Amino acid sequence: MPEGSCLCGAVAFVTGDPVKAPAACHCSQCRKISGHYWAALLVDGAALRLIRDDGLRWFQSSENTRRGFCSRCGTPLFWDHAGEDTISVSMGAFDAPTGLTLRKHIHCASKGDYYALTDGVPQEP
Repeated sequence: MPEGSCLCGAVAFVTGDPVKAPAACHCSQCRKISGHYWAALLVDGAALRLIRDDGLRWFQSSENTRRGFCSRCGTPLFWDHAGEDTISVSMGAFDAPTGLTLRKHIHCASKGDYYALTDGVPQEP
């Protein structure tokens, strides 16, 4: 099972098997929270186990969505949509190579103007 953590180690987790391969979100919220675009792995929420959660805080980023981050080092970790049994976990938070491949780019119409998507991965507006 993949393990991950924030930069300072105050939040650590283990996930179950992915529900879907990772996707990269280019919406303005994800760009602001991550500093670029946000790549995440969708996992079963019940399979996400927190090993350490000393610094974990949640921010209500929209009416139906909250984002989990480390309050000590600021690492963005989770994206949780109300009413769903899944949770998105930041690909950058995994401690070891996952062997997974990005399956798609989403919200590409909102992407920043300072980069191009040239990796051949499918794109959704």
